[in-house]
Amino acid sequence: MSYTGPGFDPPQPRRSRRGPLTVALAALVPGALLGWAVYAAVGGSGGDEGSTGASASASGTPTAGTSPSAGADDTKPGASASAKSPSAPAGSGALEGKVVVIDPGHNPGNFRHTADISRQVDIGTNRKECDTTGTATNDGYAEAEFTLDVAHRMRTLLERQGATVKLTQDADRPFGPCVDERARIGNKAKADAVVSIHADGSGTGNRGFHVILPGAVHSGAADTRAIVEPSGDLGERIAANFVRVTGSAPSNYIGDGTGLVTREDLGGLNLSTVPKVFIECGNMRDSKDAALLTSGAWRQKAAQGISDGIVGFLRG
Repeated sequence: MSYTGPGFDPPQPRRSRRGPLTVALAALVPGALLGWAVYAAVGGSGGDEGSTGASASASGTPTAGTSPSAGADDTKPGASASAKSPSAPAGSGALEGKVVVIDPGHNPGNFRHTADISRQVDIGTNRKECDTTGTATNDGYAEAEFTLDVAHRMRTLLERQGATVKLTQDADRPFGPCVDERARIGNKAKADAVVSIHADGSGTGNRGFHVILPGAVHSGAADTRAIVEPSGDLGERIAANFVRVTGSAPSNYIGDGTGLVTREDLGGLNLSTVPKVFIECGNMRDSKDAALLTSGAWRQKAAQGISDGIVGFLRG
């Protein structure tokens, strides 16, 4: 995912958060150290995404429908992950009455509509591009394909627990939606939680995931003051569960090892009136992270980890 272009502001340093929640995150992370030890052994020192402004362009134009690179697992969405959810058993109805909006970053058709997605939209603090094409692995597996696959897997997991799940797009439109419309979809649904799924396009050697939290913005159409605290809770739970289930480490290039970053320059967060976070699941341009992102088995774990964080947040 690339955030370069008009109106880009460098990510803001992570602010100090609530003591109890930070302690909870710290308590969960050690439980995942065994998984992280395996992850490190196969070649990584952690990683980060391309949302820092690093180039997210792939060696070729991402192509809609591109299949994962060789060696990818064919695990179908909804198959059980190796680490079971601690939150509630499948089919428990624990999330009955809850609405979750999943925002799969970009759209497989965006690259055919560059003029449409490059138009400027109001994000409250300034104006930015409607959307971008996203990034891709060096082998051509597009971020937009990755985000949809993870979103489908999450939808299955969350619906099994009784949640009403809506997607901002399902490759059911030519391009977009724009970042401002993505925010409005969650707002209109009166979502209890919204998660935007992405993968980064940073430099080789940059590895790992990070969760992006909304900063306190009050400008123009943007007013995030009411959602900063609950979004922080949601993000911390997702980060802890992502480590636990996937074994992946927090980014080694942003977030100071916490896997949490606060930003005030993203329209999808600025314009949200409901709890919302972004997650960059890994760096598509690093070969080791790419091997994970193109694996169906790992994508299932990613979907499980994110979903477990959402369940924990919604159940309080």
